[in-house]
Amino acid sequence: MSDPAYCNYMFVNSDQEFYFSYTLVNESTIFQVVLDVSGQWKVRVWGWDRNDWITFSYSPRSRCDVYAVCGAFTVCSNSANPLCSCMKGFSVRSPEDWELEDRTGGCIRNTPLDCNDSNKHTSMSKKFYPMPFSRLPSNGIGIQNATSAKSCEGFCLSNCSCTAYSYGQGGCSVWHDDLTNVAADDSGEILYLRLAAKEVQSGKNHKHGMIISVSVAAGVSTLTLAFIFLIVIWRSSKRSSHRVDNDQGGIGIIAFRYIDIKRATNNFWEKLGTGGFGSVFKGCLSGSVAIAVKRLDGAHQGEKQFRSEVSSIGIIQHVNLVKLVGFCCEGDRRLLVYEHMPNRSLDVHLFESHGTVLGWNIRYQIALGVARGLAYLHHSCRDCIIHCDIKPQNILLDASFIPKIADFGMAKFLGRDFSCVLTTMRGTIGYLAPEWISGTAITSKVDVYSYGMVLLEIISGRRNAGKEAFADDDHAKCFPVQVVDKLLNGGIGSLVDANLDGNVNLYDVERVCKVACWCIQDNEFDRPTMVEVVQFLEGLSEPDMPPMPRLLHAFRIMNLIALQSVVIVLGSKGQFRSKDFYRKIKRNKNAGTRVEHSV
Repeated sequence: MSDPAYCNYMFVNSDQEFYFSYTLVNESTIFQVVLDVSGQWKVRVWGWDRNDWITFSYSPRSRCDVYAVCGAFTVCSNSANPLCSCMKGFSVRSPEDWELEDRTGGCIRNTPLDCNDSNKHTSMSKKFYPMPFSRLPSNGIGIQNATSAKSCEGFCLSNCSCTAYSYGQGGCSVWHDDLTNVAADDSGEILYLRLAAKEVQSGKNHKHGMIISVSVAAGVSTLTLAFIFLIVIWRSSKRSSHRVDNDQGGIGIIAFRYIDIKRATNNFWEKLGTGGFGSVFKGCLSGSVAIAVKRLDGAHQGEKQFRSEVSSIGIIQHVNLVKLVGFCCEGDRRLLVYEHMPNRSLDVHLFESHGTVLGWNIRYQIALGVARGLAYLHHSCRDCIIHCDIKPQNILLDASFIPKIADFGMAKFLGRDFSCVLTTMRGTIGYLAPEWISGTAITSKVDVYSYGMVLLEIISGRRNAGKEAFADDDHAKCFPVQVVDKLLNGGIGSLVDANLDGNVNLYDVERVCKVACWCIQDNEFDRPTMVEVVQFLEGLSEPDMPPMPRLLHAFRIMNLIALQSVVIVLGSKGQFRSKDFYRKIKRNKNAGTRVEHSV
């Protein structure tokens, strides 16, 4: 802001402090600060003579300085009309939006990169198109080992997700996935855009059109035949799905066409279930490979979950993580294709009457498998991946009842250089760690807390909270409170699911109870890591006796006070001292009804 007619400005920068302030020249001036649809902050004053708002300052000054104003794979130029244009080899994603001057959707490739080529053919199937005088995209990654333009190019070619590189005075920089914030700049550098060879070759053919036009007839015929041959190959590749390599040495995931998924699911005939973000359908690929297809609903939430799942489970593999076979991203359709889990989710067998009663050994192996999967996510991936929604519904079971952690739509990445991350609350009530409620930054210990609550449900075969938790007298109070009481006072056998008929290893039950109680401690620093949990369950180390978590202790005290107050009021008349009546009071209190008795 620079107009002195309306404001006086002062900027102070000293050893003790620095701040910016302004005062109005005329106290009666009416002004507003707005974030315009253009992405610019604009300061306006009310012009009494014009009876309208007057913009006297805005930031950033250049439209191209507004972050991603043109969307992905575009070039912004302040001197051009329109402001945005697609990079070579790309076309407008949504022509309708561009007609309405909304270019934030960006552009998409005309020809997808084929990442299934062998290394020896990589240079033949993918080329780089130079874009001189470019302001380089945001979020570039510096490559220290690349000391020449050739090695920088080779590094980009070796990674399928690399979409561009630049080698200049600042050394080698590469970019992955979408390129945003590229602008025309007379003093800019050369950006080498990665394209399919067909796109680069088509540019060269256009450039040398005059030479081709004077070629001999035989040459023209040869080129024509070659062109037809390339078209046939290109259309053939378009008809088939292509594989996208991951960056951790896996075999990659498949980019499916929507029509192929529709055919594989028999037009989405057999629905396996419905979740918060969409529905899951059973399908079958060629070769009788059973799949589960999640069709995401909702333009905003569906897109967020799609990106989160592909960027997390799509690049890692572990025996206790569900395998993402592929995805579909056509228009506004977002679908995820997983390996099919014939034994469905853990909650079906724990809580539903038609589920299989899981023996204790299977339950123990499920607990251990989930712990191993979480330990891998937290400690063995490039970034720490916090699942944020561990619960029985998100633990799938294969044909051998091996557990697979699923549903990474709420997952959060935490760089190894950071100890915590601040994010919006997510997850499921009953499995949320206290730090979610308090609004503080989270760590991987929120998954540890959720895992502890799941352990308790594996032991009891019923939910920790809700109506089912208060179904009978033995579970008339919060089950986690009972676990701590039994650990301290004995009688842990009564905690086990009655459907097991006592066929359990009480030593293992005690071990699991201790681990669960450590996992649900109020302070995240008191909870073990998932690596330590695995060691406990494998018998490599012994957990100590856990203390009663403060929240559970407070719940226990309030429950006792509430019960005693009822007994004192009603017992003053010398009545109602039987155990059966206490149970009646508790049942009615939990049902939310008033208890009255006349003498």
